[in-house]
Amino acid sequence: MGTKESFYVDMSTSCSNVTGSAHLENVRFPNATNTKFLVDCGLHQGKEECSFIHGKTADDLNQMLFFNPEGISFTLVTHNHVDHTGRLPLLTKRGFKGNIYMTEDTRVLLPLALNDSQKVLRDVAKRNNKKPLYIDTDVENVLRKAQACKMEETKQIDDHIRVTYFNNGHLIGAAIILVQISYPEKEDINLLFLGDYNYKNIFLDLAELPQWVKDLRLIVVTESTYGYMDSSEINNCFEENILSCLHDGGTVVAPVFSLGRAQEILYVLKELQTLKELDRSIPVYLDGKLCFNYTSLFTSGKLNIKPSMIDFLPDNLTFVDKTTRDKVLHGKEQKIILTTSGMGNYGPAQLYIPEYIRRPGSMIHFTGYTAPDTLGGRLKNTPLGGTVQVGGLVVEKNCLVEYTNQFSAHAKADELIRFLKEFKRLELVLVTHGEEKSKEMLANRIVKEVKPKAVGIFDSRYLFRVNAYGLVKTMSTKYL
Repeated sequence: MGTKESFYVDMSTSCSNVTGSAHLENVRFPNATNTKFLVDCGLHQGKEECSFIHGKTADDLNQMLFFNPEGISFTLVTHNHVDHTGRLPLLTKRGFKGNIYMTEDTRVLLPLALNDSQKVLRDVAKRNNKKPLYIDTDVENVLRKAQACKMEETKQIDDHIRVTYFNNGHLIGAAIILVQISYPEKEDINLLFLGDYNYKNIFLDLAELPQWVKDLRLIVVTESTYGYMDSSEINNCFEENILSCLHDGGTVVAPVFSLGRAQEILYVLKELQTLKELDRSIPVYLDGKLCFNYTSLFTSGKLNIKPSMIDFLPDNLTFVDKTTRDKVLHGKEQKIILTTSGMGNYGPAQLYIPEYIRRPGSMIHFTGYTAPDTLGGRLKNTPLGGTVQVGGLVVEKNCLVEYTNQFSAHAKADELIRFLKEFKRLELVLVTHGEEKSKEMLANRIVKEVKPKAVGIFDSRYLFRVNAYGLVKTMSTKYL
């Protein structure tokens, strides 16, 4: 009972690539008791497959919780994106009884995300003649369990576990989560979950991670979405591209993500107007109900946005609804249209893209990552003059299609390396949330440049057993 190994945490995850984040931690105490908790419970999206369960689609994986929800004591949420929160209603539906902890801003934003997710899942299930993953009452159960935590205020969850949320620039309300696990006469086990990490955000005054955290003996879980590239490789082209198109008399359609990306691009357009590079007479349209609701929250004062950024909307902005969409869609006047969804597969983008893809002189400008199986990904690989299938239609690609990664809310590899170097006693770094190549490339750089005691690739294939001194051993999850 007195050995270091008698007090440890088994860490496992369902995340194999870049969606479906759900980390299960099973704390084993010297008195033979244990506590299980989750960090995030997100939806698998697109055509992503599990690393070792071959032939399973995202829909299949979403049904497959790899743990018994009734045995989970509590859940921690890093941020309000559905690949991190979208299965919380399924969790409660299948018997989870505990509290769900998150930041104050995430608690404000979460109802919009989950209600929208529920409606999308319901509509998809109806088309496929299946039962939905969850219903509105399951969402209501999540919101009743949601507990708001202040940044940098440590919360004692139970006799042995305390949690502290710290600023994270990835998104409004996003956090780095420190979990400290204690037992009498034992050194604390300190787990630091970076979530989807970024060190900057134009809407936030971000405090640096306190030095006392950097001095702890730590096991860190880091994302690796852009583990394959450095910040010097960012393609800063959005402003130049849209101004060029507008100068030539064209219309720009920019698919955007509802939360964070849309608001940042609205601010960019406002700045271009202020600099007199964008004519204020050119109308700007925003289409997408969820995007409207998030944008309204940004301007409402209900979120912890820095005061100087409350007024970020450009002049001549119109919110589009069903009654005005047809005029915007078919009008011949020059304009800028921001529309959800960011990859083009959902929302009003499904209407705007087939209309404007056929118009020479127009431009469709994607503002972030587009998975290969999405409409944005297919357009990227279709040459000018070629044809592409959009919602059952086959249309000719006559307009320019551009992409930029400059608005990405994820830190790049060099930025992650720089951040990890600030920690004084890194016992173990677990790399997750990225394509296989990204995880491997970032893990190799961490080994060579950060030099922690151990580095692991954290995905659904392996369980990591850790104690206060780092890695104890790894085990295949195939046999669990």
